[in-house]
This record gives sequence, structure tokens and C-alpha cells, in this order.
Amino acid sequence: MEKDFNRREFIGLGTAAAAGLIIGCSTSPKRVLEVPPFLDQAPDGMEIRAGLIGCGGRGSGAAINFLNAGPNLKITALGDVFQDKIDEMRKKLKDEKNMEVADANCFVGFDAFQKVLESDVNMVILATPPHFRPEHFAAAVNAKKHVFMEKPVAVDPVGARSVIASSKKAEALGLCVGTGTQRRHQRDYVATFKQVYEGAIGKIVSATCYWNQSQLWYREPRKEWSEMEYMIRDWVNWKWLSGDHIVEQHVHNIDVINWFTEKHPLSAVAFGGRHRRVTGDQYDHFSTDFIYDGDIHVHSMCRQINNCADNVSEYVRGTEGYTNCSNTIYNLDGSVKWQYQYPLDEEGKSTGSVKISPYDQEHIDLVTAIRKNKPYVEAEATAVSTLAAIMARISAYTGKEMTWEEMMSSDLQLKPKEYKLGAVDVDKTIPVPGTV
Repeated sequence: MEKDFNRREFIGLGTAAAAGLIIGCSTSPKRVLEVPPFLDQAPDGMEIRAGLIGCGGRGSGAAINFLNAGPNLKITALGDVFQDKIDEMRKKLKDEKNMEVADANCFVGFDAFQKVLESDVNMVILATPPHFRPEHFAAAVNAKKHVFMEKPVAVDPVGARSVIASSKKAEALGLCVGTGTQRRHQRDYVATFKQVYEGAIGKIVSATCYWNQSQLWYREPRKEWSEMEYMIRDWVNWKWLSGDHIVEQHVHNIDVINWFTEKHPLSAVAFGGRHRRVTGDQYDHFSTDFIYDGDIHVHSMCRQINNCADNVSEYVRGTEGYTNCSNTIYNLDGSVKWQYQYPLDEEGKSTGSVKISPYDQEHIDLVTAIRKNKPYVEAEATAVSTLAAIMARISAYTGKEMTWEEMMSSDLQLKPKEYKLGAVDVDKTIPVPGTV
């Protein structure tokens, strides 16, 4: 194992120094990764008391995934802007895990995250709309709490750079941070990455990634809701809260490309539009030409429109073959060179799925790192992928080429002047490319 392996290169490998999945690399011309066996459950150890900040659908799912990860794990505090979300989460914990959270540890309002951090927790799960992630993450790191936070980790360049700064501080403090990029913890993806890293497809020359699906959920306004309450309840449709779906959802696929290429894009030219979106101020489709170092072009496509061709996938192409990133390496002629071997069912047939859900696996890996006191901070890599998606969104909105240097110096922030349940003073116009 190379003792002076560059830290940034190591983070770029993806399954990460952070995740503790890659423990060795050879100095020989043929690179070799040693990937230890995945654990089906985190080892027992110190009690981990997690506070959940953001009790909606993804927050409730992440909380259950955390509790599935191993023994001696508890949710001891809840925070959300809305009381009904707290109530729903308490019921879910009681029904599914027979776990109760005391009234005194349930907090409502925009300052609920601070109160959760002040309670007797040693870890927090951050699952509010992504707009709030940079502030909440910075506060958690300052409070010296371990963190699991959902992707994306920001909606604008200022927020992404804030997360990078907080990530470095978390590393210095010895904190563990997971970030919801579950493909980096999915056993078939990790095995396929190992093949690519070790040269199975030769030198990478291009890639494509997609998240095309039907219309996502939305909420109609109600007369009893203020504008702020309506926007937060409908958050996936507002760019200041979600970053638009290229950031909120397609970041997964962009992150896979960054992981497999061990790079991030240097520029982007994108276009998009809004054909059938019902609420909010976002686009419903994007197409992006990312350019990576070495003049590697990556075509990124995402869409949320009903009755269209759906595709959620990634492909990376090299001089000696190509891969779907998830389970297969192909020769240049299309024949199969290597395939991941899934577990077998009782009849001896392939199950076609990994043994442990990657949504549980990422929590198993995080809890294991906490209990074994191993370096584990995924936030910077996820912030880089988030910023790449933001770069593409801005290019599509403006019609202009955007560069990484511009993202690293941009002062763009999508935020209201204050957080309160009333009118929201943010720009709600639909972007028109070529007009700014």
C-alpha cells in the first residue's frame, strides 16, 4: 500500500477513503484495489443516539435505514418545521421499531435543528429540503456530531463551497459523515468500479448518464397554508429549495460518473425547458455536455415527464471496452467480459439484486466507521458532484457555457431574506435562456 497516496485522489475514488471500502492500491503499472467484504450489519459498540432533522418521506426512510444498520442504535430527537411531520414520524417509529421519542425531544420550527443538536444526540440525520443542508451541516460539525445527510448537499455555489469547508473541518475533528450517495455503497457498483479502476475498459474516453422518469409528486396550495408553508411542502418543484431536479435527483448519476472517472467536469453547456410541470418554477428536462480533463465528453440527460421513455443508468466507455457501471463490463464488440455475481435464491438462480439494500448499507458503513474510529467523510465528494449539477443547471437557465472556475468563485445564493411562515421573497420567474 502506497503510504503517501494523495488525499484528493483517494477521495476521488469514490467508494472512498471515507467509506473504508478501499484499503489498498498498488504502485505497480496495473492498479489494484483491495475491497474488503461488506458487512451485513454494523458491529455492536457505543450507543449511537441520532437526531432526525427533517421528518418527511426521505427523512423517515433514512431514519429506518439507520435503525436497520445494527444493534444499539436509537432515534432520540426529532426536528421539523411542521408538527404533523413530527407526529407522523413518531407513529412510524412506534409502529415499525417500537421506539418512542419523548415530547421534550420533539422540536418544531425553523430553529428545530439547533434544538436537536443541543439535545443528547451524538449523531444527526439531515433530511430537510436541500436548501437548508449547508447551514445545518455547518452547525452539526461545529457541535461535533457525526452526520448522515441526504444528497444533494446544496442548491447553489455558495452552499456547495460551504459544505466543502465544513467537510474539511469534520475531517480535522475526526467526525464521520455519510451523504446519501448510496450507489457508492451498492455492492454491484463497487465491484464494477474495482474492475474499471484496475483497467478492465482501458483508458476512459467518454460517458453518458440518465435519469429520465415520469412526473414527480407535487402539492397544490391550500388556503390555510402561507406561501412559505406551501413551498416547503411542495419543495421538489422550487429551485431555491431543491436546486431543480438535475441537482436534487440526477446528482446520483453525475456522481457515479465523477466516481468512475476519478474527476469532475471542468465546464458544461446545457439546455432544458418546461413543457408539462404543474407547480413550482423549475424545468422538467435537461441535456448537458460536460467536458472533463483530457477532453472527455459526458452526455447527461434528465427528464420528469409522463408517457416518455424512461431510463435511469450510467455508461462509461474506454479504449478497451465499456461498462454500465452497475454490474457488467463489455468488450468493444458488445460481448460480455465480466459480470457481477448476485446471490442465489433457494432454487439456485440469481436473485438479480444485492444482498443488503444500499440504503441500509450506507448506514452500516457509517455506523461501522464511527464505532471503529475510522476516517469516513463523504461530504466533499458529494459537494463536488452537487456543484457539477448546479453548473449544468445554470448553463441551461442562461444558455451560456459555465466553467468550474466560475462555480468556485460565484456569489449566487438562492434564499429568502428570512425564514418565516408568510410570503417568500425569492425570484419565482421561469428562467429563459439567452435573456441574461
